[in-house]
Amino acid sequence: MEKTVHLQNIVQPLLSWYDENKRDLPWRRDVTGYRVWVSEIMLQQTRVEAVKPYYERFLEELPTIEALANAPEDKLLKLWEGLGYYSRVRNMQKAAKVIVNELGGVMPDTFEGLKKLPGIGEYTAGAIASIAFGRQVPLVDGNVLRVISRIVESYEDIAKASLKKEMAEELSAIVPADRPGDFNQSLMELGATVCLPNGMPLCGACPVKNLCLANEKGVIDRIPQKSPKAKRKVEAITVLVLQDADGRIGIRKRGRGGLLSGMWEFPNLLGHLTGEEAEAKLTELGLNPKRMVRLSGHKHIFTHVEWHMQGYFFEVDGLGPNGLVWVLPHELMAHYALPSAFGPYKSIL
Repeated sequence: MEKTVHLQNIVQPLLSWYDENKRDLPWRRDVTGYRVWVSEIMLQQTRVEAVKPYYERFLEELPTIEALANAPEDKLLKLWEGLGYYSRVRNMQKAAKVIVNELGGVMPDTFEGLKKLPGIGEYTAGAIASIAFGRQVPLVDGNVLRVISRIVESYEDIAKASLKKEMAEELSAIVPADRPGDFNQSLMELGATVCLPNGMPLCGACPVKNLCLANEKGVIDRIPQKSPKAKRKVEAITVLVLQDADGRIGIRKRGRGGLLSGMWEFPNLLGHLTGEEAEAKLTELGLNPKRMVRLSGHKHIFTHVEWHMQGYFFEVDGLGPNGLVWVLPHELMAHYALPSAFGPYKSIL
């Protein structure tokens, strides 16, 4: 109860600060459930500035839920290319099809209704419900966990699911009925622009600095507490950029399930192969390697695995194994979505 009373005092200062200082972001204009949904899914794991051009292009190509539901997969993935986590946009399309085919094309406007859709968890459902539909529900993301932990001087591990649930319950008691979306965004905005991570917050610019116990006691740099992530598995990968006599590039589609499910890619092999080993492998696959260039090594970090990549460019004769598709470089750039892991190798074309 004491914590709730303390938190209640932050509501009005935050809303006043938000009114004067909120960033002008495209998804904050012409607010609809669909526009908020697209932005929230894109903003998972991706910085705001990086999202802006993707968001505007996506909405231009797929302006409605119906357009999203009916988009060809290759177009959908191409629009998402560079954002990563492609399962997110696939789940968006699944949800869009449910809305169109089962809900009469009308997006649910409640937290409970939104949560039933594929790919929409508690946070995303809360964001859409509060920001687009004015529902009185709290939002708890990493920014909010950090801000509130500092305000109440909590040394709890913010990686614990139990703390997230507890904080949501505490915030649900103070979300204002008249401006739930603005209040939720004010907390996130404060965490993104003022109450920064890594012990370097801009406390002088904080509208609730006089209510922040961590600031009062000089322990900002010790909060929040977060347990270290598990170490990622490291995989060595050899990437093969293949070009035939007509200048076409060989690509293939990954199988369904697992990492980068169903995505286009340059052929690649586990392990770091020597040039001679890579050449021998291509010969086994029915290709005739003619000229080889060793390419730079690169590292790409996924959530649970790191790829340490090395690459070779080969001029080849032959069509190679079934599943290898040959496309001109401009066709590759325009129509085929390659995961960003392969970006350094695409850039040589």
